[in-house]
Amino acid sequence: MRKKSWPQCAICHVKEKVCMSMEGRGPKLCPTKIEEKKVKKALEKYRIGGIMAFAKAASLQEAECYIKRDERPFVLRPVKTRVEETIEFAKRMGYRTLGVAFCAGLFSEGKTFVNILEKQGFNVVSVCCKVGGVPKEFLDLRDDEKVRVGSYETMCNPITQAELMNEAETDFNVLIGLCIGHDSLFLKHAKALTTVLVVKDRVLGHNPVAALYGTNVYFQRLINPKGKERVEKTPKKRREMVPTQDGAKGDY
Repeated sequence: MRKKSWPQCAICHVKEKVCMSMEGRGPKLCPTKIEEKKVKKALEKYRIGGIMAFAKAASLQEAECYIKRDERPFVLRPVKTRVEETIEFAKRMGYRTLGVAFCAGLFSEGKTFVNILEKQGFNVVSVCCKVGGVPKEFLDLRDDEKVRVGSYETMCNPITQAELMNEAETDFNVLIGLCIGHDSLFLKHAKALTTVLVVKDRVLGHNPVAALYGTNVYFQRLINPKGKERVEKTPKKRREMVPTQDGAKGDY
């Protein structure tokens, strides 16, 4: 694919966007405007198997995370945590057996979540990332490439986590804090659809979006990796960070 044709939605500055409003507009390379055939082709996949029902349940779950949705002017009032959403979604889909693939570093959190799921009536298959006890030498790692240099360490084993979930025929899987890359391997090899409850961030208490909030202050190094002196310019117009009361459209 030629680079000039790649979608660049993240840098769209149109206020009333065509992907969110019937009266909206889009920039020159807006995929909603120029990729109509690809959008239609992708929509056909929703009609395969149970995908349409799954997608509908996800949208219903999204809406029910807010209260007083019929009030005008509309103001977002979220009332459900991600844990509650996960439980409700699984029940909405009629799932009985859930898989929980967790990181050994979040053993306590994994145990708590499994206990919650069981109290909610689910059968739970839980597998730690260190399953199999395979030494890191299997990956041709040297002693100086381990977390604890010179020590015996076992590798994270997401493929086995996924295979054990597959064997148990889980209806739905939940990830808790798998390392970057290890989560990718789990998602690739798991047969059941999977959601993420916890994304690992060792510095920010597993809240990686905090680094995005702080790019203008404490995490400047992310957007200024070479350490060049920054010259701040006064913006022409301050961007709104929160939807206005008269109803910014879209999903949040």
